[in-house]
Amino acid sequence: MQRKYNKKIGKIGEDISSDFLIKNGYEILERNFICRNGEIDIIAKENEEYVFCEVKTRRNFSFGYPIDAVNYPKIKRILRVAKYYLYVNHLYNKTIRFDVIEVYLNNGKAYINHVKKILL
Repeated sequence: MQRKYNKKIGKIGEDISSDFLIKNGYEILERNFICRNGEIDIIAKENEEYVFCEVKTRRNFSFGYPIDAVNYPKIKRILRVAKYYLYVNHLYNKTIRFDVIEVYLNNGKAYINHVKKILL
């Protein structure tokens, strides 16, 4: 039951993040891009830069801040999936960036913290 709840909260966070990115001039290219190496929540484009976004959503801080969940193994997985995405889409010599979008849900409101260039 908890897993279903977490997926639902995660989807809400991804929807909010996608809307946020669109409102800020990003083009959403993919959501939940999956391959055998893992998954990337949102792949977007800002001007000529490809942005790979990991979305972390929390209702409270019992398990720490959302960005704390983006640890070294997670970063390595994201990097492998991003490389695969670039390869299969023939995107060579492109500028890329890795971001984390933290979504805090509290009393029916969403608060967003967009951390740019987290992995570099």
